[in-house]
Amino acid sequence: MPVYTDEFNTIPYGSLGIIALPGCEEMAAKIDSYLVQWRKRRESEHKDTIAFHGYERDSYLLKAAFPRFGTGEAKCHLRESVRGYDIFILCDCFNYGITHEIYGQDVPYTPDEHYANLKRAIAAITGKARRITVIMPMLYEGRQHKRASRESLDCALMLQELFTLYGVENILTFDAHDPRVMNAIPLKGFENCYTTYQMLKALVNSTPELKIDKEHLMIISPDEGGVNRAVYYSSVLGIDLGMFYKRRDYSRVVKGRNPIIAHEFLGSNVAGKDVIVVDDMISSGDSMIEVAGKLKGMGARNIYVCCAFGLFCNGLESFDKAYAEGLVTKVFTTNLIYRTPELLEREWYCEVDLSKYISLLIDALNHDMSISSLLNHAQRIKPFLESKGYNIEIKSE
Repeated sequence: MPVYTDEFNTIPYGSLGIIALPGCEEMAAKIDSYLVQWRKRRESEHKDTIAFHGYERDSYLLKAAFPRFGTGEAKCHLRESVRGYDIFILCDCFNYGITHEIYGQDVPYTPDEHYANLKRAIAAITGKARRITVIMPMLYEGRQHKRASRESLDCALMLQELFTLYGVENILTFDAHDPRVMNAIPLKGFENCYTTYQMLKALVNSTPELKIDKEHLMIISPDEGGVNRAVYYSSVLGIDLGMFYKRRDYSRVVKGRNPIIAHEFLGSNVAGKDVIVVDDMISSGDSMIEVAGKLKGMGARNIYVCCAFGLFCNGLESFDKAYAEGLVTKVFTTNLIYRTPELLEREWYCEVDLSKYISLLIDALNHDMSISSLLNHAQRIKPFLESKGYNIEIKSE
């Protein structure tokens, strides 16, 4: 696999610029730090040519402000030129940890307001940049990706708006709830990146006693919608897969969804095994805890939950209780979206850092190089597990 931090054979598409929307400053600072280090140490005979003008800088972050009026209305003000830049905009639509004032009251940002800020930033660029790439780790309205009855298709509308009206050329997202939503923009750049390698790396590093074989470990999908994700985990690790399917009450709707009556299990015996439950997100956490309870009732040993996005909409108390009762051993989520300080302090929580991975993607894309190797996690999982003493036959993608 190419080492993107060192090996490049193309000139940059344009001067690199990163715009961090409100709430993304911490992640953007980490990404910027990696890029600054890599480009300073990178040896190239072309670094002093005009094609590489501005290639090595102290920071690639561009200053942008989002002032608001007393009514809550806002605008984006770019405080430096972006002409000729290859712009990457970081957008966390689910950061409710920041607030703004409206009619004298502090209110938290909602996904709608983050998305509006994204459009404001693009509008402020007004065609001056050479290219705009949006990095939206968790897709805005990603769970509203299909129409069940007379419903709006919000995620598809968002994608079409960004690409058709606002001129975005590429979007990077992670563990999309349903990546088939890219069909809304079939001629545009849509990359759905997975967190498999980083998740397994964090799990193995924090759990040295873990045994990865069919006799001791099993992958579980908590519902039928996430089976493909679980199949990949089980395939690259060479272990068995089990899944739950949700029995729903389709006669009524609660909080926008048909309520779940029960989780039914399909798979081999889990008794005495550790299990890894993989999903794209933890919303309220009720379903995940119910699944953990059922697995414990079936004799499972340790239960590790691996989800890209930890929303924890209903708070952390239910997971505190599940941990105290031995239902959940550890929960892994990424730093791709906002995590509360309370979550970071929990004994059962482990954060998975994706900042270096995003830096690699940005670096490669700015050079207009293929990112196929970065998207193929199997090539990195095998060497990592071998370095930890595991001898597993990894299947390539």
